[in-house]
Parts: sequence; structure tokens; C-alpha cells
Amino acid sequence: MTASGISGESAPWGEETFDVVVVGGGGCGLAAAIEARTEGRSVVLLEKNARLGGSTAWSIGSITSTGTPHQRRKSIVDSPADHWADMPAFAPELDARDNPALRCILCDEIPATFQWLLDAGVRFMGPMPEPPHRQPRMHNVLPNSHAFIYHLERRARKAGVVIRTSVQAQRLVLDGARVTGLKAVVDGATRVFRARCGVVLATGDFTNSPEFKLRFMGARESLVGGVNPTATGDGQRMAEAIGARIINGDLALGPELRFQAPVTETLLRRLPPWRWLAGLLAWSVEHVPARLLRPFMMKFLTTALAPSPTLFQAGAKLVNARGERFCDERDQPALQVPAQPGGEAWILMDDALASRFSAWPDFISTAPGVAYAYLPDYLRNRPDVTTRAETLELLAAKLGMDRPALRSSVTEGDGRLGDGPYFALGPVRSVFVHSEGGLMVDGQHRVLRGDGVPVDGLYAAGSTGQGGLLLKGHGHHLAWAFVSGRRAGRLAAQATQTGGSTAPASSPSIATAVP
Repeated sequence: MTASGISGESAPWGEETFDVVVVGGGGCGLAAAIEARTEGRSVVLLEKNARLGGSTAWSIGSITSTGTPHQRRKSIVDSPADHWADMPAFAPELDARDNPALRCILCDEIPATFQWLLDAGVRFMGPMPEPPHRQPRMHNVLPNSHAFIYHLERRARKAGVVIRTSVQAQRLVLDGARVTGLKAVVDGATRVFRARCGVVLATGDFTNSPEFKLRFMGARESLVGGVNPTATGDGQRMAEAIGARIINGDLALGPELRFQAPVTETLLRRLPPWRWLAGLLAWSVEHVPARLLRPFMMKFLTTALAPSPTLFQAGAKLVNARGERFCDERDQPALQVPAQPGGEAWILMDDALASRFSAWPDFISTAPGVAYAYLPDYLRNRPDVTTRAETLELLAAKLGMDRPALRSSVTEGDGRLGDGPYFALGPVRSVFVHSEGGLMVDGQHRVLRGDGVPVDGLYAAGSTGQGGLLLKGHGHHLAWAFVSGRRAGRLAAQATQTGGSTAPASSPSIATAVP
């Protein structure tokens, strides 16, 4: 702790000074702030929204890790080195674009970080298998992803982290070539948050920035929104303004179709993340018969997940709000939906398809490692996105579509459906779940300029500081958020006011695996 204490130093011209300034109040930023505070530094965490959460709170909540208590209870023998070796198999065609050194850090550090989350009160079910992982490594948070924010915010406040919300970051402040703070807008007024040791950018990705998507992905992709509406690439924008470089900006999960979310959150999303309740759920997953547990899990599964592409491969059709079929459903339909009225579409099935997608192996959607959802589950749990009618004319009337247009869409050419009754699922919208375009960083999470030289005083973590690391497969984005957030916060806190860090660049245990 500095002589000024944990509250920083206030100045009459709208400045405050802390040792470490963390920008972004999701799981990554909270991890960074907690670790920086653990080093005895004064820390402020700045979040542009009125509440903490970020993309972490929007996620399903999976973390993939080896060496967990959950693996040990099931006598699973696993290692970070095997984890490191398995990850490229998720996207072998992209292996040349990966950052194996950062992958080494992720795999080496996630076991300790997983335990750190457990120590904070977060609870998980699992591990679940997810090939091509050779061992079950995916762990799903209980009762929902809000648990990460609930427990880490409590831990941060208890440690003395100063948390400020509704703070819109504008630009980084420089003293020569060194980053010494951040200029932001608070309640309409400009304020400066000075950082003696360093600034950590943990502002997420740019899935909801049309400008970044247009630049890196294309014009059609720029029209597709993100699951997190406030993921606008603020950290990437500010860092680029002082010479930093974005890598893998063209890679993303999506666009994909997603059912609209319920007007009110489901029971499972509303459950409070109390330790005893999460522990009860974890026990139930292990001991309650699946037939009794399944109805409860379906209420979670049928919220805002993606319809399976096999629906369209089997012959389901996609129509817009007018009842018009507007694309080949098997050829990137998510790129076509944003141009339709209201940016919405409906999936149509006849009686034969409805019967087929009512039982294994043909499902409507799935949450990895949790369960599969079939048409009867949607009819039961999501009446707001399911419509049934005996005839196409009645279906059009219920959906407010043009009757001749709907009939033409599903009775002519390759759009032909069979006999009724007919079912419509929707509306669906196109979304990006997350993007891979992060700032280039080194093994100490220092942001690098275009010439490869670190920006003194500036660190980036999570999606903002992904550094070319490929995070395909479930559970890796959150794993990287917490691992890199902890490391960036700690290394920023250990840096001197003249730059540099006293910590090693990475942990050594599997570094020999890096070619």
C-alpha cells in the first residue's frame, strides 16, 4: 500500500492517482484488480456500465482446466502439457496463426487459477468430455455465470479495490512514451485516473463494434451484433491510438443464429450464487437421477442458445417477417438475416421434421456438457419462440406473415416442406459470440507496439490482450480471462514507476513444449 492509502489521491482539477488502474469490470478485470491489490498496491477498477459483469456475465460459464479437484475425484490423470498439445486439434487449419507461448501460459496456469476461483466461493459441475480433448476437462459454473462476478466483486471490495462504474474510458495518458493513466468521462465531466505502476486493459472484445468488424471481417459481418451489446473494443481502440497492434482480428465465433432471449430471465439465471445453493446443485448433478434433473436443466438450456445447423441440412426452411424465403439455409444464413425486416427470421418445419427433432440424435440446441434440447422442450419451456399450426395459412396468420408468400416459400422448388402440422421456431437473430482480435502482448502481458517494443506502463488481458492465442473449444475464453487477468494485475503491480517488471515472463513447467 502507498502512503496515500487505497482510496488514491484526489486533486481539485479532477484527477485521482492510484498505483494500478484496471479498465473493465468483467471477470478478467476483477481478477486483475484483486491480484494487484494482493501485491499491496492501491487499485481502482473502472467499468463503463452501471453494473459489473462484462462478457463473463453473458457467458454459459465453462472453464476448461486440468488438475482440478473434480478430475482427481474421478481419478482422471491429466496434465497441462497434454492440454497444451490437444488445443490445436480444435482448428488445425489455423495452427500456424496461434501463439504457442501464450497457450503454454494458459495451460500451465489454469489449474491454480481454477483453485483460486474455488477459494473465492465459485462452484462447478464436471468435468465434461469434449473431444478432441483426450480427457474430460470442461467444468460448468453453478448456478450460472453471475456467480463469477458475485464472488469476485465481494473479494475485490473486501481487499480494498476501489470500484467505479459508469466510467467511459476515452484515451490513454502518456508521459513521453510511458502510459501514466487514463482519461475518462464520469457524469458528463472529464476525469483523469493516474497510474503510478501501470494500466491494465480488460475491456473485452469488439463483437459489437461495426467499425472493427468492417475493417477486419467484412461489410456483411459489420451488420451482425454481439451477444454482449457493450463489447465495443474500447481497449483495442485506445491502445491502437498509441501504436499498438491487433492480431487475428478476422477470427470470431460466429456469426451464428440465436433464439431471442426470454423477456424475463429464467429461474436458473435468477438463482442467487450463494455457496450453499451452488454446492447443493453440484451434489444434485452427481446424485439425482437424470430423468428428475432434466426438466430443471431444460429451463436453462432453452434460453438464448443456437439452433443446430443440422436443422437446415435436414430440410428446415428460414423465412423473414413477411414469410419470404431469402437464402440457401445451408450457406451461412447468419450473414443474410441482418438484412431482413427487423433483422429477424423464423425456422419452419413440417410434421416429419418435427418428429425427427423430438428425440436423439437430432436436437434443436445444446449446451456443451449439460444436455440436449428437443422440440418438445422448446414447446414446453419457450412458448414465446414456438408456434404450431395445422395449416400454412393458420401459421401465417399466427405469425402475422403474408399467406401467399409463406405458402410459396415452402411449397416451391427446393423449399418444399411436407404435410402439417407445421412448426415455426423464432424469431432468431444473427450474433457474434466473441471475437479473437486482441492486442499483441508479450509473456508479461505488456502491450506491444507495431515494432514489437513493449509500451511502458500498459498491460492487456482477456480478449483485449489475446495476443494471437487461439481459444477454440469451450471453456478456453474464460480460462484465459482469469489466468491473464490475474497475471497482468500482478505484473503491473510489481512494475516500478520507471517501467519493467520483477516477475518472470512465464511459468516454466511446460515451456519446453513450445517449439
